[in-house]
Amino acid sequence: MKPGTWMERERGKGRRVCIVLLTGLGDVVNGLPLVNALKDYDPTLHITWVVEPMASVMLRPHPSVDDVVIYRRRQGARGVRELAGEMWRRPRFDLTLNLNVYGKSVWPTVFSRAPHRLGFDRGRSFDYVWLAANDYIPPRPRAHTVDMFLEFATHLGVPAGAPEWRITFTDEEMRERRAFFAGVDRPLVGIIPATAIHRKDWMPDRWAQVVDALEHDFGYRTVLMGGMGEREVRMAREISDGASATPLWAMGDPIRRMSWMIGGCALVIAPDTGPLHIARALDVPVIGLYGHTSPWRAGPYRKYQDLFVDRYTDPGDPPDPSAFAPKQGRMEQITVHDVLERVQRAAPYVAGGLGG
Repeated sequence: MKPGTWMERERGKGRRVCIVLLTGLGDVVNGLPLVNALKDYDPTLHITWVVEPMASVMLRPHPSVDDVVIYRRRQGARGVRELAGEMWRRPRFDLTLNLNVYGKSVWPTVFSRAPHRLGFDRGRSFDYVWLAANDYIPPRPRAHTVDMFLEFATHLGVPAGAPEWRITFTDEEMRERRAFFAGVDRPLVGIIPATAIHRKDWMPDRWAQVVDALEHDFGYRTVLMGGMGEREVRMAREISDGASATPLWAMGDPIRRMSWMIGGCALVIAPDTGPLHIARALDVPVIGLYGHTSPWRAGPYRKYQDLFVDRYTDPGDPPDPSAFAPKQGRMEQITVHDVLERVQRAAPYVAGGLGG
């Protein structure tokens, strides 16, 4: 099938589209501009998103996602059987877009039964996942995650202008957010201390120094956010115990609650992790800490690039979003001074206003 013809030919016919993008949280958030572009181009599309449980909360509710199928991949064969049942209970899809590049995405792509299954080219795929597709994005270097996902829109002939995420909060969530921020008397800075990969983490003692500077020197209030994993909580405790100021504690809060809290922050500071992309999607100024991974590939998309700390790119080298290999020992090169300099640089963005 020639590129750019399917959406033009099927526009307005109410076709069923299956998005396969399972995890992680940041990738799912970065997939939202694509589904918004598809829905804007053809509001009659019925879009179903297959996703793993943790990231699914970002899709319920969402104005461009009509249905969500949960794939409990960690349950092994049982999860595959349950996924097959969920997919077969739905009418056959007309188009499937596999935005993943690993083998875990093969089952939902095949179970969609779509006659047109579009995936990444063989050079950017792993685990023979390309075999599940019958149409492919043209080969090119890796790029920022959002740009790679928007290649699907280009391939299908769908205009993709300025990206929009359209993360949506319910009325109840907005009431909770207003109530929470009514008790915060200073602009709030959200700190995400840990990631799913420990090599992307920064050091707790340096975080503690940043907390003290934010609270005592910059006049901010701070809050620690993240999951309830043993390593995450241990790091947060070390930060809280090591700081003379006492940051607010939001570790272990549900992702939806963390998201509306981020939306009310004046500033967010985080390594390469999902909440950083939530901040960017909500247009909250974010300072990204990058050493293990490239900010040009996994940083806040086309905004706040003057705020991130880049110790991944070697001095004198140009930005390279195609750089894929992680680098060891680079997070340790980020200093407290680096971060506080970015806090000063962020002043025009935050403008001293309270979130909420």
